[in-house]
Amino acid sequence: MSAPLPPLPPAPAVDDNDVIPGGRNMVDILVDDHHQISALCDRLRESLADASAASAIAEVLVAMLSRHLSVEEQYLYPTARSVLRDGEHLAAQELAEDAEMLLTLKQLHGSAPDDPAYATLVATVSRQHRRHAMRASEEIFPRLRARCSENELIRLGNRVEIAHEAAPTRPHPATPVTPPVNKVLDPAVGVVDKVRDIIAGRTTWPEDL
Repeated sequence: MSAPLPPLPPAPAVDDNDVIPGGRNMVDILVDDHHQISALCDRLRESLADASAASAIAEVLVAMLSRHLSVEEQYLYPTARSVLRDGEHLAAQELAEDAEMLLTLKQLHGSAPDDPAYATLVATVSRQHRRHAMRASEEIFPRLRARCSENELIRLGNRVEIAHEAAPTRPHPATPVTPPVNKVLDPAVGVVDKVRDIIAGRTTWPEDL
């Protein structure tokens, strides 16, 4: 069974399967996301005594996790639904967990390091993400590698990288989480978020910390 991908632009006597795409595959990109987010969680927990450092790291963590969940909702879960026998159940389970994580993330984003509940929120987000990454690594990623061709995963990776750039940088728990609506709405929300980021001078990428 193939991953759900739109066809490539038509070319005479060329089949999609004959085209070797370039770039990283979707699973590798999302695994790398998980590593970066885990590292940010560790840095934030270690920086709680320094309010300025904690605030800067938290902004990047919020942005990274918001982007990550958006692209998974747009591409990972639809692929799981399409190619895995229990994909519908897995996707529903992940979306429910992600909804809880977004709510916690929104609370964290609205709090300051000197808030009495701040350390608890940081610990909760860290725990939720750790569970999220472990489930994906054990229940979804290996099975997608087995069921999808490398070309399919790379083409999905191309789309994920584009979606990363356009995704929201703040948690929006109330927005739709399934295609096609989220593929239209998330980039629009992302534009608003990025304008707000520019006005606020907000850092949203780990390499800029």
